Amino acid sequence: MLTPGKPIKPGAGADLRAPNVLDSAVQDRDVLRDLARKAEQELMGVQMASMDELTLLSNRHGFEALAQLGLEACQRLGKPATLLFFDLDDFKRINQLYGRAEGDDALKTFADVLRIAFRESDVIGRLGSDEFAALLTGASAVEVSAVRARLEEILDERNATVHRGYDIRFSVGQIEFDPRLHQTAEGLLALVDKVLHDARHC
Repeated sequence: MLTPGKPIKPGAGADLRAPNVLDSAVQDRDVLRDLARKAEQELMGVQMASMDELTLLSNRHGFEALAQLGLEACQRLGKPATLLFFDLDDFKRINQLYGRAEGDDALKTFADVLRIAFRESDVIGRLGSDEFAALLTGASAVEVSAVRARLEEILDERNATVHRGYDIRFSVGQIEFDPRLHQTAEGLLALVDKVLHDARHC
């Protein structure tokens, strides 16, 4: 008990001290580190769920999400965008004649070619089986012929380097984004898929 006029001995009232600031900072840092680790694990989980394990491109879910962001950005900036839809020619035949492993290798090779040919600002993905897509942001349909020529040039080099019993070839459909007609990346994909399907059967 403190008495008026009586000197306070050192250490008296120690239980009334403020908490140690250093201890508190360490605890805060540990909590933040744990939160950061959990957030990183969640992001990795989301990334893995959005990635095609074979080609390491975005899968359909991941592609549609990223393409939607790209379309919204182009619409906001008044820029064009073009969606390309690819499938590999005679892919079933490759699997049947050369085996599943060779078919997987063809898919990985084509994915590499897409990665080389397109810009970082473009969105590319494998939608399933032998189907791929690329959203070219800031590009109109007029410029796509040059992109196709570039893809074929890179693919020719790969085909010449690796001595297979077949060449990797592709078919491609394209559609230019029109915000008045196309509301979502999913809808645009369905439309370009139909264009390619109709072109193959006409």
